[in-house]
Amino acid sequence: MRDQDFFWEGVRDEKILVQRCDACGSLRQPPGPMCPRCQSLDWHPKAMSGRGTVYAFILSKHPTRPDDAPRLVVLVDLEEGVRMVSNLVDVDVRDVRIGMSVEAIFRVVDGATLPLFRMARGA
Repeated sequence: MRDQDFFWEGVRDEKILVQRCDACGSLRQPPGPMCPRCQSLDWHPKAMSGRGTVYAFILSKHPTRPDDAPRLVVLVDLEEGVRMVSNLVDVDVRDVRIGMSVEAIFRVVDGATLPLFRMARGA
């Protein structure tokens, strides 16, 4: 089993899972075989709320087809204290702000379910 398999199994169930160290309790994303804080190899998956804030973002423009449509790439601070990189959808780039509230959604893209973010409802 690869270190990230549990993450993608969670995404298929529309959950964002991160690793929680059994020894020290720290959360880690992206997944890895060893806790960077205490070097323990023991962990279990922990479900995140999917809510967070935009820490940073870029408008990515790939120069070739079929990937030539610009996309918003965000670094999200999840409310549980870990960060993850994803795409921000259903929002105009002019409305994106550092610190804006976002929430996870899940969409099938080219046959694969992906975790994406959108502006939080009520934000």
